[in-house]
Amino acid sequence: MTDSLATLIRSLHTRKGRERRGLTLAEGVRLVEEVLAAKVPLKAALLGPALETTPRGKALADAIRACAGRIEQVDDRTLAGLASTEHPQGVIAVIAPSTMALEAIPVTGRSVVLVLDGVQDPGNVGTMLRTALALGAAGVVALPGTAELTNPKVLRAAMGASFRLPAAATSQEAVLSWVRGTHQALWVASGDGDAVQSATFSGPVALVVGNEGAGVNPLLGAAAARRVGIPLRARAESLNVGIAAGILLWELLRER
Repeated sequence: MTDSLATLIRSLHTRKGRERRGLTLAEGVRLVEEVLAAKVPLKAALLGPALETTPRGKALADAIRACAGRIEQVDDRTLAGLASTEHPQGVIAVIAPSTMALEAIPVTGRSVVLVLDGVQDPGNVGTMLRTALALGAAGVVALPGTAELTNPKVLRAAMGASFRLPAAATSQEAVLSWVRGTHQALWVASGDGDAVQSATFSGPVALVVGNEGAGVNPLLGAAAARRVGIPLRARAESLNVGIAAGILLWELLRER
């Protein structure tokens, strides 16, 4: 393996490197299969011996060779040294994820868009992308302080949803202007909000979930038309934000 490709992969483990190059990493058989299925540009790949020990892995290796701009075969130890996962399954891909403008998220008569405000944990962000896709949300918006949508840990947790669900990163001011312009009702998740099971609405909704410790930014809270929450049993302080978002989306989308 050339030092230049190793240097590139190491740089893509950092946010600065990803932002500067417009690239990110996908590791593991399932995620790289999703990359290929979504036709995300695959710029380079490292393949280890473990990948082609199964028919599924061999088929993936053949597909990578047919489309990747650059491929290098390495031993398992070298691959493991450049991977961020404990078991990279014989493949690390360098991909060019697409970026989406906020306006490209479709807003229809009864759509629900999930807005993430300062959700720092990449696993939670990826889980919410996966849940939003599964439950039929129109898209996801990431606000400042939220783990970047192209973070490799976000991509892994999203299990391919990152490549299929409209998602955009923007500022609080921009999302407020967009919500007003598209006539969405801005709702924020809050422990003291109205029970989401009783919430009724007829038009599109932008639902904001915030940082588990700090909650939703006051700017968004002040602009909210409604605060909704999940009734909890006594002595239960709160839910993980990813779990809470899933419950809220289920309640809002189950009869859409």
